[in-house]
Amino acid sequence: MRPPRHSQQSGTNRHLLDMMLEQFGPSLYLANGPDVSFLGFPYPTRMAVARLSDGTAWIWSPIELTAELADAVQAVGPVCHIVSPNKLHHLFLKQWVERWPEARVFAPPDLARKRPDLRFDGTLGDMPDPRWAADIDQVVFRGSFAMEEVVFFHRASRTAIVCDLIQRFPSSYLTGLKGLLVRLDGLAGDRGSTPRDWRASFLRRGPARAARRTLLDWQPERLLIAHGVCAPADATRIIRDALRWI
Repeated sequence: MRPPRHSQQSGTNRHLLDMMLEQFGPSLYLANGPDVSFLGFPYPTRMAVARLSDGTAWIWSPIELTAELADAVQAVGPVCHIVSPNKLHHLFLKQWVERWPEARVFAPPDLARKRPDLRFDGTLGDMPDPRWAADIDQVVFRGSFAMEEVVFFHRASRTAIVCDLIQRFPSSYLTGLKGLLVRLDGLAGDRGSTPRDWRASFLRRGPARAARRTLLDWQPERLLIAHGVCAPADATRIIRDALRWI
């Protein structure tokens, strides 16, 4: 796939795009960032960049911003939309907002209250913003007293984009006690799922079941996740198995 044509785009920018971003599907890229600590565990970070049909770039769960990553993302298209999928994925938002102050920034439920220092242009719901509705659909997994997550579907690549709701760490990623806890939590290998403590927080399963039906009705072929191994094929089956607990 070629990035949108910009008069100022150079071979250097194209090289940066190829070096910093991995193409996951048509008009969809991912980038991996450094690990961050969460409850004592080293969590890898990953973001997605979609080139919309109008040529602009849509950013999901932005990772730590570097000059090289900024140039690569800009080669995909002008950054116009930045979204956080749940209230935990906000650590690097400020860097991106400062780099692209003209971009519209969208928060998941509860994040705006958690980060009053950030400017948000809207709260994500079940209906996609009209500016990306032609390319990306979305649904909110509700029913948890702890956290709600917004899941997206990129139509051109038929990719479900899931943040913390499905985690699939390689069995070899963690060793010792931490590795054992990850495996006991059902987050390791191809059968990775949702952390058990988060599952328990869904006191009302009906809204989550409705969201799962929507997600499966999209019949995604690919699965892009923030933590663990993505799936380039068979995504609908993987998602059905991972979210069977709902």
